[in-house]
Amino acid sequence: MKGIGRFKNPEAQRRYFDVYERAMRQNPPPDEVYDVPCRHGTTRVYRFGAGEHPIVLLPSLMGTSACYAPLIPGLAQHGPVYAVDTLGEAGRSVQTAPFTSIGDRARGLDDVLTALGLREVHLVGGSTGGWHAVNQAIHAPARLAAISLLDPTTVSAKFSPAVQWRGLTSAVLNRDSAWRRFLIWSAGQDIFDQPAAQVIVAGIRAYRAQIPFQTCPREEDLRAIQVPVVALFGGRSVVHDPAAAAANLRRLLPHAEVDVLPEAGHYLYLGPNDRQRILEVINTARLR
Repeated sequence: MKGIGRFKNPEAQRRYFDVYERAMRQNPPPDEVYDVPCRHGTTRVYRFGAGEHPIVLLPSLMGTSACYAPLIPGLAQHGPVYAVDTLGEAGRSVQTAPFTSIGDRARGLDDVLTALGLREVHLVGGSTGGWHAVNQAIHAPARLAAISLLDPTTVSAKFSPAVQWRGLTSAVLNRDSAWRRFLIWSAGQDIFDQPAAQVIVAGIRAYRAQIPFQTCPREEDLRAIQVPVVALFGGRSVVHDPAAAAANLRRLLPHAEVDVLPEAGHYLYLGPNDRQRILEVINTARLR
């Protein structure tokens, strides 16, 4: 899909950023804020903490940097954390040129890492962000030390038919009640009023994305990944078959560390025990 993502109109943009700023206040104050020029526009990046062993966080679809508020304090204690608003989606990043391929998206993120002077990056992606991390490891891995995936979508298993149908229905109806039902089903609890969920819904409503369709990588491309991989799946995730996704990833990447959190849904860090497990896994992997 060729085109440039944009907000539907100025009023939709204003309403969206009201929600965005409320959600971002759930994060600690960033130590620095960057608008990084790259070949497709400018990418907004927030830095928390300092030191060595950088982590770069890639959010879920329309999730922005706000979706990592529960994890940033625990990660920034051990080194710098860079949270990205994905270019081509709602958020503070601004797209000015079209993406021509999924490889193009990886090259755009490589521009950002290069401009920030980051090497030996531990890339962490949740949901669609996990797909982006894998895409980076396939198409532009030079600056990566490792990737960690949090219930990544369309990496080793397709979206479930149920999530496609329910998501489409919610988008067509586009009422709070419909989105609340969708989030209760997908999260296993009512998270609709949480700021991170509100910013996703606001982004879907306000922004027209023009990005290449997200599909599973070819098996041969997954097998060719050289960087260390850690993946955690939610045992109760409904966006895909988590057992099949974990088994496929183990088969395709025998060197990967793959685990299933049995009580977690797609939003892995809602539960305090699962959140602590995620922090332990990521902080351990970043220091290897």
